[in-house]
Amino acid sequence: MNSASAPLTDALELARALIRRPSVTPRDEGALDVLQAALESLGFKCERMVFDDKEAASVDNLYARLGTAAPNFCFAGHTDVVPVGDGWTTQPFAGDVIDGHLYGRGAADMKSAIAAFVGAVARFVKAEGKPAGSISLLITGDEEGDAINGTVKMLERLKARGETLDVCVVGEPTNPTKLGEMIKIGRRGSLTAKLTVHGTQGHSAYPHLSDNPIPRLMKMLAAITEKSLDEGSAHFQSSTIAITTVDVGNAASNVTPAMAKAAFNIRFNDYHTGASLKAWLTSTFDAVAKDHYDLAVRISGESFLTPPGELSTLVADAVKEVTGVTPELSTTGGTSDARFIKDACPVCEFGMVGVSMHKADERCSVADLENLTTIYHKILARYFASARA
Repeated sequence: MNSASAPLTDALELARALIRRPSVTPRDEGALDVLQAALESLGFKCERMVFDDKEAASVDNLYARLGTAAPNFCFAGHTDVVPVGDGWTTQPFAGDVIDGHLYGRGAADMKSAIAAFVGAVARFVKAEGKPAGSISLLITGDEEGDAINGTVKMLERLKARGETLDVCVVGEPTNPTKLGEMIKIGRRGSLTAKLTVHGTQGHSAYPHLSDNPIPRLMKMLAAITEKSLDEGSAHFQSSTIAITTVDVGNAASNVTPAMAKAAFNIRFNDYHTGASLKAWLTSTFDAVAKDHYDLAVRISGESFLTPPGELSTLVADAVKEVTGVTPELSTTGGTSDARFIKDACPVCEFGMVGVSMHKADERCSVADLENLTTIYHKILARYFASARA
């Protein structure tokens, strides 16, 4: 670990220091060194978990724990960020504060939330001393990437040695437009499919002598999109199918192709599983074009829900006290690493405003960062007060 820099436990200064590390997935670029120094200054025992296999790039992760006893309250998140892209009017890795906003890649998603984790723990330790249990941070460098050598394997290692998490708050940017609007208590599942339809190439003037796969592909796509999968469930919006590409690659106007391809994504609620959707796709496509297609399916996450209860109430009460807003308990949006953590313990997500995430000039309000730190501190204080009772 690079010890040249003094550890930072102030949320704003730590967020700026993390943003200055260009940790585009799967590179770390010293981001975890900065975080580890801050955590060790607070008494955390830190463990770097590096995973490398043939499936994906090597990833550096950090598990830190303050205390050894139960219950173990976990904050989870990621220091990796998406590529910069074009259109920035500020320096994406400078961590500049301009007109009350912190700018930089990761300011919203989600280095500022990680800094707020640390700032909250620093306030808790100063006010309360050691927790009546443990506080841990589960920080990956692989959330924006393949999600293979990150949270999943960290949880497997903890489980193998008998270490448990009791509850977890993930710092994803859950709020659409202002801090306090939304807590995520679950997420829809995600299935991505690649469909290849086969035919026989031929002259477009003699279509009866060839087998054009394009009409067949069109019928197959129509068969899965012509009606909705469901009308939504108690805690989830309706499932959706989005066709993301249709490709033939045919530059000639007088030739019908031998192959046509399409890809689509299904975001599904708790009425479905990845396996049930795969079976439905196969049955539907067989009815149109049996033996004339190949289907490759990747399930990146199943739908999950932590039902409203003690954890969501704990977070919601802290949010309302600080912001004056009663947050919606939602399951909207894309996937997050909470889909893995839910197998270990109850989990919910609350973090920054997400309107600028993954965009040019990504930013967060400095006032929101202060309020988020206060919210996390109140969550910790109330959780361990209850544990002592």
